[in-house]
Amino acid sequence: MSKKVKFEEKAAPVVKSEILQIADIVAKDKGIEVDDIISAMESAILKTAQMKYGEEKELLTIINRKTGEIEIYRLLEVVSEVDDPNRQIDLKRATMIDREAEIGYTIRDQLPAVRFGRVAAQAARQVIVQKVGAAERNKQYEEFKNRVGEIITGVVKRVEYSNIIIDIVRTEGILRKSETIPNEIFKVGDRIKVLLSGLNSEPIGSLLQLSRTNPDFLKKLFEQEVPEIYDGAVRMVAVARDPGSKAKVAVTTSDPNLDPIGACVGVKGSRVQAVVDELKGEKIDIIQWSDNPAMFIVNSLSPAEVTRIVIEESGSAVTAVVPEDHLSAAIGRRGQNVRLASRLTGWTISITTEAEEAKARAKETERILNAFMAGLDVDDVIAHLMIGEGYSSIEDIANSTIAEIASIEGFDEDVALEIQQRAIAHVGKRKTEIANLCIENGVAKDLAEYELLRPELLECLVKSGIKTLNDLGDLATDELLEITGDLLNEADAQTLIMKVRENWFE
Repeated sequence: MSKKVKFEEKAAPVVKSEILQIADIVAKDKGIEVDDIISAMESAILKTAQMKYGEEKELLTIINRKTGEIEIYRLLEVVSEVDDPNRQIDLKRATMIDREAEIGYTIRDQLPAVRFGRVAAQAARQVIVQKVGAAERNKQYEEFKNRVGEIITGVVKRVEYSNIIIDIVRTEGILRKSETIPNEIFKVGDRIKVLLSGLNSEPIGSLLQLSRTNPDFLKKLFEQEVPEIYDGAVRMVAVARDPGSKAKVAVTTSDPNLDPIGACVGVKGSRVQAVVDELKGEKIDIIQWSDNPAMFIVNSLSPAEVTRIVIEESGSAVTAVVPEDHLSAAIGRRGQNVRLASRLTGWTISITTEAEEAKARAKETERILNAFMAGLDVDDVIAHLMIGEGYSSIEDIANSTIAEIASIEGFDEDVALEIQQRAIAHVGKRKTEIANLCIENGVAKDLAEYELLRPELLECLVKSGIKTLNDLGDLATDELLEITGDLLNEADAQTLIMKVRENWFE
């Protein structure tokens, strides 16, 4: 049963007391509600009262909002039989305090006012400071919670252990050393633009989390300088940065009459230069975004010229083929250009020259050619014809149709049928051999039946002592490449290992 509480109404003088005047002054200074200040004072008085009357009693302190009068009460539940005299009272005694008291009521027994000694005063002051600080922080949190992701301007207040404390509208923000652009220096009193990257939900420490290295900082700077971005005519699809050194920005527009790159650059480069100046000279490549992955990757490697994009089997990695004289530009200083292009596009990009790619292609063709000649018992002419039609493994041929194979120049249905039957027989034989190999070596079912492992890959792994998927996941990329030889490139090896490790977190 819910308890009923009896309260007594008292007349209030008109003149404000000193305590209310103090509450008004503090509230205006801190920018918070007067009631929050008075509530903090009530909490402080309650703590002092409990020090005097005992923690075991349930106490209530009230500061009259009109008179400033301080009242302290002990709360007692009216019961028929008292078990806890500190918190309960029988009906007979209760009616002596309040004639209308009934069983189930909670009555207030007024206690004498508390005198604040030195220790009590210090405790009360500490509670008030804590409560007022919490109320002030809550107000600031509400003020800034919808501004995360915006650029705000503040003044450097102090520097602590290389972290910069910034004053922003009576609120402190922290710009950590890791969030500053390399080699930039700020002094106390400097005005500074920062991105509000987050809010500190903990009760201590600076509320505002700030950044100048976040890619969104660059986005918002462009939004301030380029009206077409602000109004949505030009869209910034992706940003990749090495703060203070170089950045790549991919832009697009749905307006065929608008040049998105030109809009961002501005007349004589004025718009992009304003952003560069704020980022302490960070070079910015602005490129055209495309929903065609190959075209987007080609654009992202600017200023290098790309002649061909080869998408790897993993589906998340590509090899960009460039002329010999564009190799250094494509890679960039210390690999910066290709690294930023990879971040921008979301693809793992490898760079090779036309000569190197031709050499690798010839080596791969030779491997497939030998596999076809040995596995299907055909001559090199037939093997070359099948490679020319895009077949890269005997499994591909076994899974193809008679009509598709017969469409190869010089083939007919009889030849196609014979070749497919040989392919099916070879695949079946290999499956049996590898299954027996797995049994002989005690290979776990999860590895033996893993769908991403071609038979020749599984064979290499088993012969190298790999018996479970966890064993495969424990391998480093270079270890897997050493085991599989020419069967995998680096990108596919990395992808395979990461796919296997996904099972660890399920």
